[in-house]
Amino acid sequence: MIIAAYMVPHPPMIVPAVGRGSEQQIEKTIRAYQQVAEEIADIRPDTIIISSPHATMYADYIHVSPGKKASGSFENFRAPQERFEEEYDQKLVNVIEALAQEKDFPAGTLGEREKKLDHGTMVPLYFIRQKYQSGKIVRIGLSGLSLAQHYAFGEIVREAVQMTDTKAVYIASGDLSHKLQTYGPYGYAPEGPEYDEKIMEVCSAGDFGKLLEFDETFCEKAAECGHRSFVIMAGALDGVNVTAKELSHEDVTGVGYGICTFHPVDPEAEPDPARRFLDVYLRLKEEELQEKKAGEDAYVRLARNTIEGYIRHGEVISPPTGLPEEMKKEKAGAFVSIHEH
Repeated sequence: MIIAAYMVPHPPMIVPAVGRGSEQQIEKTIRAYQQVAEEIADIRPDTIIISSPHATMYADYIHVSPGKKASGSFENFRAPQERFEEEYDQKLVNVIEALAQEKDFPAGTLGEREKKLDHGTMVPLYFIRQKYQSGKIVRIGLSGLSLAQHYAFGEIVREAVQMTDTKAVYIASGDLSHKLQTYGPYGYAPEGPEYDEKIMEVCSAGDFGKLLEFDETFCEKAAECGHRSFVIMAGALDGVNVTAKELSHEDVTGVGYGICTFHPVDPEAEPDPARRFLDVYLRLKEEELQEKKAGEDAYVRLARNTIEGYIRHGEVISPPTGLPEEMKKEKAGAFVSIHEH
């Protein structure tokens, strides 16, 4: 089972060999990270699952790192002495990929572009490995797919963990907004502080359903990097009642760093329907869609039925009965907008 999950940031400067003293600016984050590492050491998991925004990323495919093992270092941050040699949990990866194929979900081990571990993976491991040296890892990238699809992939991860009887912890690696301060490296945007406040409120309460409600444009303006990582984690805890706790939140560098912990109240309990957040979200969307359809005029209804009939069933529909006479007798151009999701 997934015994615990953690939302953590990944600033390389937090590693002393990289920060060279500047890490003292985020002392609260360091102390919170050390607490996370101690908790994981107490759990002694078989596998540490890490989703990272800096692993291989595609627009339409969630990548899971393949192979037996991987290495990496902070050489790009002038600290080559900080090195990692990690073994992948191939059995769990294979089951995740098989389930994705079975469900016709766009995820798997194809298309690896960089074998070396990324800093979004290594920063959490830097703290964990100081307290706990055992356990294989699974490294998951993010994608341009929708938030709902990332949640659905988290459900696949959870199912694979259960099928393989793996004792696992989930690490959702990701910084918050990069636009919190005018003096920060990315400048300031009003959406930045708003995002940080909102994401910390949602995660500290374990209210994962609200993660799906964040507007994509708002997230882009806030320049966040970890939201999809947090959503996969939420999917991996689908149906599970958790005790959520905020350990720290800092924005002194102009980038938001938040750490929260999530512990299942009873990992072996039956799923709580109220916490099947994707199911709830899709039901609400379906209700909105049906309400919208009920108010459509004949022109929009015909366009929708034409497109749905072809995409879902590969059929070119026949003109339905009951069309207004003008639609059957007058010729004119037609322009149809198809909106994403």
